[in-house]
Amino acid sequence: MNEYDWMAERFEAHRGHLRAVAYRMLGSVSEADDAVQEAWLKLTRADTSDVTNLGGWLTTVVGRVCLDMLRTRRARREEPLGVHVPEPIISRADGPDPEQEALLADSVGLALLVVLEQLAPAERLAFVLHDTFAVPFEEIGPILGRSPAAAKQLASRARRRVRGAEPMSDGDLAGQRAVVEAFLAAARGGDIEALLAVLDPDVVARPDKGPAVRGARTLATNAVTYSRMGRAAVLALVNGVPGLVASDGERVTSVMAFTIRGGKVTALDILVDPDRLARLDISPLGQ
Repeated sequence: MNEYDWMAERFEAHRGHLRAVAYRMLGSVSEADDAVQEAWLKLTRADTSDVTNLGGWLTTVVGRVCLDMLRTRRARREEPLGVHVPEPIISRADGPDPEQEALLADSVGLALLVVLEQLAPAERLAFVLHDTFAVPFEEIGPILGRSPAAAKQLASRARRRVRGAEPMSDGDLAGQRAVVEAFLAAARGGDIEALLAVLDPDVVARPDKGPAVRGARTLATNAVTYSRMGRAAVLALVNGVPGLVASDGERVTSVMAFTIRGGKVTALDILVDPDRLARLDISPLGQ
């Protein structure tokens, strides 16, 4: 085995971990793969003879690449209307494949990623690397060009914002699925009262295009109208939890991720941007 092949083999051993780091940082599988590829190119050009922990070295490289990508995204002021709904990972309702499971470890639900999107790039990096992947602040600080103490403060600030955000879904996946199935059946049947039964009175729907919709009755009316327009929907796992993927018969028109607390839908994060939907891998659903 020559040196290049040996290096490639070592890199492949860390690829899954690096993709998981990048996905939490960027909220996009395609961008995460770009960041990992950039890390590989940097590895091929670097002198790593003194590197004793290649996994740690690659993690910091991916962190720097993702930080630059987040700053560029913010400078371009993407998604001026609505929230920036991350690109979800779509799986069959009976469960994700092993590669998807690796990306979704540690409960990286879409609701959490939406909260992470609201953090400043430096806060997001400090929080993700330290709280999710246990990277010490002594290594995070240099990535940010700050002291370890300053990096710790950024992570602490991000942690407070994450904890203060809307609660995540209940952990009972079977219960969540039952609520989503009831929502879908009521929407298909045009049953406003049945929809109201599964919606929290203060439910909010957050599309990535346009303003948020608040209130159970408004959302129920919209859901029935959407269903009557011929948007067929199927149950799927959206970042590991029950959600819906809708289509008009020719293309996917939306992906809906549910936040469910106490048997009620408290929030819906909805991806409707056709360009971003086109980048999703929906092959697990047979599309």
